[in-house]
Amino acid sequence: MNIEAEIRSFITKEQYNFFLDFFAENAKLIKEDEQETHYFDTLEDLRIQENRFFSKIWMKKGKIHDEQREEIEVKLPKEDFDKLQKIFVAAGHNVKIKWFRKRHEFDWNGISVCLDFTKGYGYIIELEKMCSESEKDEAVEILKQKLSDLNVKQTPREEFEEKFKYYQENWRNLLLIMVLQ
Repeated sequence: MNIEAEIRSFITKEQYNFFLDFFAENAKLIKEDEQETHYFDTLEDLRIQENRFFSKIWMKKGKIHDEQREEIEVKLPKEDFDKLQKIFVAAGHNVKIKWFRKRHEFDWNGISVCLDFTKGYGYIIELEKMCSESEKDEAVEILKQKLSDLNVKQTPREEFEEKFKYYQENWRNLLLIMVLQ
């Protein structure tokens, strides 16, 4: 079960707040987290992250914003994040993006629901289910139906890719603006 089936959509701040209340009443809170993620300029989607609980290295195969991708993850102690940064930079990998996100994760009847606010990027709802290769298409369809049940229209992949590209080119300035506000 190492295929991540996920769908996501941009939402407004008002929707974000509504869904925080909705899932607090209708789902089980798994965790509230603050994450710093570094994306590297590698052929595969390779990242490191520090969060409130641990550090990790992880790779998602396929293309960013695919609805289903193999995910490989290695967790390490939280205090090892600085070492991870040094190793990856020393190995010649440049940071492509730094991502600073506040995440609320819920279990909603076996579906992982994440409500995210990423500085400089925006508010997102993400529905995710880990599954096997043979279950991935069915899992995506279930997630799409659940998103529809929430009256949220799935944001087209092209919109995510456009916004991600803009963030990639401007993340330093976007984060600076957030700090100055």
